[in-house]
Amino acid sequence: MTKRDFLTLLDFTGPELDALIQRAIELKRDRHGHRPLVGRTLAMIFEKSSTRTRVSFEAGMAQLGGDALFLSPRDTQLGRGEPIEDTARVLGGMVDAVMIRNDDQQALERFAAACDVPVINALSDRFHPCQLLADVQTLVEHFGSVRGRRIAWVGDGNNVCNSFALAARQFGFTLSVACPEGFEPDADVLEQAGDCVQIVREPGAATAGADAVVTDVWASMGQESEQTSRVAAFAGYQVDEALMQQAAEHAVFLHCLPAHRGEEVAAGVIDGPRSLVWDEAENRLHAQKALLEFLMLPQ
Repeated sequence: MTKRDFLTLLDFTGPELDALIQRAIELKRDRHGHRPLVGRTLAMIFEKSSTRTRVSFEAGMAQLGGDALFLSPRDTQLGRGEPIEDTARVLGGMVDAVMIRNDDQQALERFAAACDVPVINALSDRFHPCQLLADVQTLVEHFGSVRGRRIAWVGDGNNVCNSFALAARQFGFTLSVACPEGFEPDADVLEQAGDCVQIVREPGAATAGADAVVTDVWASMGQESEQTSRVAAFAGYQVDEALMQQAAEHAVFLHCLPAHRGEEVAAGVIDGPRSLVWDEAENRLHAQKALLEFLMLPQ
């Protein structure tokens, strides 16, 4: 069995990702009747706090019959300066896969290169591919397909936005990103996404006719000191009822959570009838179960 990692959405082919989404939908229908990972262990390294990521991976492994180990820098030698490669080699000899949530994509890639078992990016400073599996699953459940759909991103071109840009390429939809100057997705990501992604400055230009409107917090974890300046920079970028009215009549709203009502999104939108946020959050569990199966079982 050839080891596969999931560090960005480009690690899988488009057909593999499509199959993964369909498998997630199947697993959602049969939450407790399928246990192929008995005897298998996932190590979960958390350098950043988490609710949905930790619970979905831990519950997912339990539902699939396996075990999950929670590891934090306070509890491991990584927190005392052990080289990343040394920890990777050790864990690769003891567990069946490793999930990492950290601040450094390059460190994640170094870990994966040294580890003999699959490594999953559960959030880094540059990407959040697991979130996009759940997001695409949610849209497929609602629309039947995302291919050819128009999706609007309003706000910071952060790690989730980077992954949305790659998702546009891999799943065949178009993404319009509305952000202030200086807050665009990473330039190399835009180059990889190509014509699937466009950058605009006015939120209404992105949402006009869109099938889905997506946003995220203006100050991500680790940017708390920038909160005041970011609130000023993103004035006018709140997804409110008026902005949603510019989208298609059937348009839905997504947010990866946690959300700041009254900042990036109005309460009437996230808690309103167009919001699929709670389905989206639950689908982290099902999409990641499909991912764990794919990476840990022979193909």
